[in-house]
Amino acid sequence: MLEFLSDGVRIAYLDFPPLGEDRRDDRRQPILLIHGFASNHGVNWLFPQWVKTLTGAGRRTIVFDNRGHGRSEKPHDPHAYTPQAMAGDAARLLDHLGVARADVMGYSMGARIAAHLALSQPEKVRGLILAGLGIHLVDDEGLPSGIADAMEAPSLEALTDPKQRMFRAFADSTRSDLRALAACIRGSRRAMTAREIGRVTTPTLICVGSQDDVAGDPFALASLMPNARALVIPGRDHNRAVGDAVFKEGVLAFLESLQPAV
Repeated sequence: MLEFLSDGVRIAYLDFPPLGEDRRDDRRQPILLIHGFASNHGVNWLFPQWVKTLTGAGRRTIVFDNRGHGRSEKPHDPHAYTPQAMAGDAARLLDHLGVARADVMGYSMGARIAAHLALSQPEKVRGLILAGLGIHLVDDEGLPSGIADAMEAPSLEALTDPKQRMFRAFADSTRSDLRALAACIRGSRRAMTAREIGRVTTPTLICVGSQDDVAGDPFALASLMPNARALVIPGRDHNRAVGDAVFKEGVLAFLESLQPAV
């Protein structure tokens, strides 16, 4: 992977060129993908074939590991994980690559980061896709602090709460730095206000699985935004929605509906 320094934190990323006959079509915006908690660029975007799907549709596709995750640097200080700091990594990566404006898709925690990016630097975001996150962007501060406690438990077997077990098992499966993940939970917990999300005028698609008990109602979130619509991914929960064909088809259609770059 390639690396750059984002406000002193080492961030790992990959930049995939578009494929196909229309790979030189300047109307096609680059797209930046932001993964979820305890995941990484591979688990969230490469393995579910998102990079293949997007580059095959003629789009330059940029992925990176959030601070605390994957091959990026992993601070153990919660103050390193404010929403502003994590959205700043995404913005600085675009600057590093000379990309003035991109479409941005985030999943779960990545959707929260993407929303903060669109709020703080709207000029960088042409189209916004918030996936695996609905109204809990506003009525919840993020993953509960009990998930941080689960990261610090001596083992998965020591946990009995189903949600704690789910996130700890996932973190173990991705061989994550558990101290960094606990710090990430504690530092990033902040709900957006209804007024803040109402200021995001970027065209937005909100995608949530019909069986997702983590994200919250996508239609309730869309109703707070001036230019948003919701897509329900049938029969999928929070984890299994990631690579779903309905999700991919909806995203490609949404991207095609956006105004070409000037």
